[in-house]
Amino acid sequence: MSIVKQKDTRSGITYIYESQSYWDKERKQSRSKRRLIGRLDEETGEVVATDGRGRKGQPLGETQIPVKSSPRKHREEQPQPTMTRKFCGATCLLDEIGEKIGITADLKACFPTTYKMILSIAYYLIMEDSSPLYRFSKWSALHAHPFGDDVPSQRSSELFASITEDAKMRFFKLQGRRRAEDEYLAYDTTSISSYSEELSMVKYGHNKDYDPLPQINLALVFGETSYLPFYYRRLAGDTPDVKTVMTLLRELDVTGHTRVKVVKDRGFYSIDNINAMYKNHVKFVIGGRTSVSFVKDVIARVGSEMRKLECYDEQSGLYVHSETIKWDYEQARPYKGDVLKDERRMYLHLYYNPEKALEEEISFNRTILSLRSELTSGRRVPEHEKMYAKYFDVRETPARGVRVSVKEEACDEAKKQYGYFVLLSNDIKDAVRALHIYRTKDVVEKAFGNIKERLNGRRMLVSSDAALEGKLFVQFVALIYLSYIRKHMIDKKLFGKYTLAGLIDELDMIECFRREGKSPYLGEMLEKQKQIFIDMEVPVPTKVSSL
Repeated sequence: MSIVKQKDTRSGITYIYESQSYWDKERKQSRSKRRLIGRLDEETGEVVATDGRGRKGQPLGETQIPVKSSPRKHREEQPQPTMTRKFCGATCLLDEIGEKIGITADLKACFPTTYKMILSIAYYLIMEDSSPLYRFSKWSALHAHPFGDDVPSQRSSELFASITEDAKMRFFKLQGRRRAEDEYLAYDTTSISSYSEELSMVKYGHNKDYDPLPQINLALVFGETSYLPFYYRRLAGDTPDVKTVMTLLRELDVTGHTRVKVVKDRGFYSIDNINAMYKNHVKFVIGGRTSVSFVKDVIARVGSEMRKLECYDEQSGLYVHSETIKWDYEQARPYKGDVLKDERRMYLHLYYNPEKALEEEISFNRTILSLRSELTSGRRVPEHEKMYAKYFDVRETPARGVRVSVKEEACDEAKKQYGYFVLLSNDIKDAVRALHIYRTKDVVEKAFGNIKERLNGRRMLVSSDAALEGKLFVQFVALIYLSYIRKHMIDKKLFGKYTLAGLIDELDMIECFRREGKSPYLGEMLEKQKQIFIDMEVPVPTKVSSL
């Protein structure tokens, strides 16, 4: 070991180094290591210790160079503030939507102590796409949300059971007041399976998804203009659709909706239903059946005439015809022991779709050919016997065997109604307007898809009536948000860029940060993410209200 002096030409300071030589086996040569021990005092010739950065210290030997404390020890003595980081973009969007359409305010008014927990579970159902509730803990740890804490399975069950019928009806009433008074209400039902047979309203019935499980039926009511749901009710699993109409009307009256207009598909068509709506002064648009006698008469009379250019509607691609008819109204009067018979005005709107007519005719021809093959080959199907009798003459002789001929008149009669469909209304005179209103019932069908798929509602994993009611209500709250997003995606043509899940995922990448004792702040937001808020017609967030 040796002492080496080296002068820094820039500063003029001479530094003293301790040099130790060693043999480098890899390079096979002698090398040295240097360690700075001080600087030379030019006046006295003494070595003065430095702190490693060239600053003058004490003379070497009089004091030791101070040893720095370790970072760990320093942190223990002076703890740093905690910083949290969570995803918040999608929850910010839901916060803004809730403020705009009044969901947050209405839930707070009806569920003052639990509304934040309801919102957080609804957010989870929307964002996690059919994930079961036991995974809420993981989602909660990563996301900002209104409740701000975990909701274990036991606590969510207690929440569902605490949601009372009275509070729900008050929420429906508040939401209904926010809808347009003159908009039609699209109404439909669906079946939801359940693994529990102990629920009072779970029954075996006609399951629309063909699940071999007991079920309940769920009825939804949507606004035709707003595309937003504001009411639902559950029905026993074996309740037919046509028996729900009067109950619906009574319940809507309780919520303050006395001027009700409804749109229903032809599954609800019945003489009793239409008479009930006339009796209760309900405005309606309903799908009719082309097989009933008065509709067949109209088709026979105007079918060929309505296929002229002046009857063609370019926007819908259909031929249309409207006329005023008389409905044979009947009302049973038990207090008098008789039946009141009268006439009511009704508007019949007939539509012809040439493409649909061709498809139906091709399908019919294939069916007839298949049936004839069954007859000639001797492989008759018992379920087809009525169709054999209706469309074929079958003769069997010892000499010629089985001879099958088609009843052409019966086939022509069946084809007369192909391509036609009919709507009936006691309010809408214009066929194109009636068609537009009727087609908005598609929002109900899409909503059922959202409930069953995205909101984890295809099979209800609950074991009590109270829990079932509560879970349905929270899913309904989530459905309002999804319906709002979907409507604006349609209006702004966003489905060309995103799926519904893709739009939510795009926003979910936005992060927020919070230092202990400080307000949270948003991370970077891309222009395309800001544009989503603009397209949703809500403010671009500048702060995180859910954290």
